Amino acid sequence: MRVVTWNLWWRFGPWEARQKAILAGLRELRPDVVGLQEVWAADGENQAEWLAGELGMHWAWAPSPAPERWRRRIGDPTVDIGNAVLSRWPVVAQHSLRLPAPSEVDDGRLALFTRLATPSYDIPFFTTHLTSALHGSAVRCRQVTALAEFIAENRVDSPFPAIVTGDFNAWPDSDEIRLFGGYRTAPVVPGQVFFDAWQYADPSAPAATWDRENPYVASGLEPSVRIDYIHVGPPGAGGLGHVRSVRRAGDGPVDGVWPSDHAAVLADLADEPMP
Repeated sequence: MRVVTWNLWWRFGPWEARQKAILAGLRELRPDVVGLQEVWAADGENQAEWLAGELGMHWAWAPSPAPERWRRRIGDPTVDIGNAVLSRWPVVAQHSLRLPAPSEVDDGRLALFTRLATPSYDIPFFTTHLTSALHGSAVRCRQVTALAEFIAENRVDSPFPAIVTGDFNAWPDSDEIRLFGGYRTAPVVPGQVFFDAWQYADPSAPAATWDRENPYVASGLEPSVRIDYIHVGPPGAGGLGHVRSVRRAGDGPVDGVWPSDHAAVLADLADEPMP
């Protein structure tokens, strides 16, 4: 099973040209499930719906309940922003959660849960987008606490572990990532832990998803860092859901256009128990 997470950078930059590059990138990757952040909707169009139609996938979408700060950044009061899921399999349930944040940094960040019905089992799949404030580690700790509780509330009776994707805006050794994983410190929900799929990556592989090699990032002064994640619960019986491989993707131009300011993360998971 191929899983991808990708922040699509909303309608910033040359968004129309970028959209074509995003589609080309996803076509090449051929994912089974995708968690998307900073997805736009406007004038009766939805970026996730369009991508799903082009790729022959099912889709789900959750708009931000507070998009005003985003809209002011591009000077357009009509465009919505949210999280989305693309899936090879039908989406049979979905719920969203507004993540907690103090008013000075609250711009309507969300977590989206979807239940995906494969022929063999259902998959609990989540995607999220945490606050980007550099000083916001404490806020992100509150947000991953709410996220972990949201996951527990939407547990699915399935042999396949939960998958949690997203732009966490957090460094791998941060308090919030340690807290969410729950195996380097006490978990938010007793007994609930998640592995960072990147722990299975080739140690020599490029890891930064916010990378100064990307011209959209290079204009700023922040260092390159991995802030986008695929988290997976402990494997089920026979290793179901085990991370077989993981790598960065969407990390270069397509016909001269970089698809997003973020690179994607791609993980291949075991979709059948080992014999």
